Amino acid sequence: MKQLIGIILLSTFVVSCGISRVFAQDNIARKKVFLFAGQSNMEGRADGAQLSEEDKQRLHKISDRIQFYYNHQPVTPLQLTTPKNYIKLKFDLTQCFGPELFFGIELAENYPDQEFIFIKRSKGGSSLYGCWNPDWSEDKAKLMDELDQPELYSDFITYVNSVLGDYGPDDYEVKGMLWVQGETDSAVKKWGEAPANTYGKNLRKLIQRTRTELGCPQMPFVMFQVGGGKVVEGMKKTTENDRNVYLIPQSKDRESDDFYERNPPPIGHYTAKSMKKIGVEFFKVFDDILNEQNKNCNPHF
Repeated sequence: MKQLIGIILLSTFVVSCGISRVFAQDNIARKKVFLFAGQSNMEGRADGAQLSEEDKQRLHKISDRIQFYYNHQPVTPLQLTTPKNYIKLKFDLTQCFGPELFFGIELAENYPDQEFIFIKRSKGGSSLYGCWNPDWSEDKAKLMDELDQPELYSDFITYVNSVLGDYGPDDYEVKGMLWVQGETDSAVKKWGEAPANTYGKNLRKLIQRTRTELGCPQMPFVMFQVGGGKVVEGMKKTTENDRNVYLIPQSKDRESDDFYERNPPPIGHYTAKSMKKIGVEFFKVFDDILNEQNKNCNPHF
């Protein structure tokens, strides 16, 4: 992850810019929009039953300030989600969550005067080479065995525009996109080398096209490192070459701060503890972005 400017003391903000750790007063009426996209670890396989009572209370206190739009379902306050039956059986759970839950809790707690809109489009097992490719084609979808799957990129953009179409242009601001995807494209033995080798190019295209489609040319794009090989190389190169792209690193070393525990095979996927940590790490990146802007007296996060 890029080296971001550290947290600036609250007193410094008040003296130099006349603001505290809230959005600027002339900006605060606008709901802040965050976009979430990816495959199963963005969709979330973390067991909601493992939330502590403290976690539940924290969620309860802030949930009504976050409108949660998820996979074309009716809008709700931020909450745990009910998975499909095959996921319930495989993971032995009744409710689950992805990175949005603790990202939202941290965000709302730290910015108590602000309201938010979360829009999430995710699908387990989906690839960037096929479903998520802005330049979708039958040949690419066929290679990934995704011909019977939705064209997720175009569906995602249509979904976001549909949600935001219910608001006036001065009612909201798109503030960033969170991305967790890459495992499928990393499976070279199953799909061949093309998805992994072109991941970086396809990722840059996804970011640029999304920014253009939504009219947000500098929109921050933050991703969690998943997958391996050429996929991770593509993530790192994209981060190095775009100042508004950030990568949350992951390590296989259990002693590392960047280690995230998963359920053992064949279940896999991140545990509730790890998913909570992923959400918090996403928040830290966006909070650092805001702190940097505040330092420059340009509080437009």
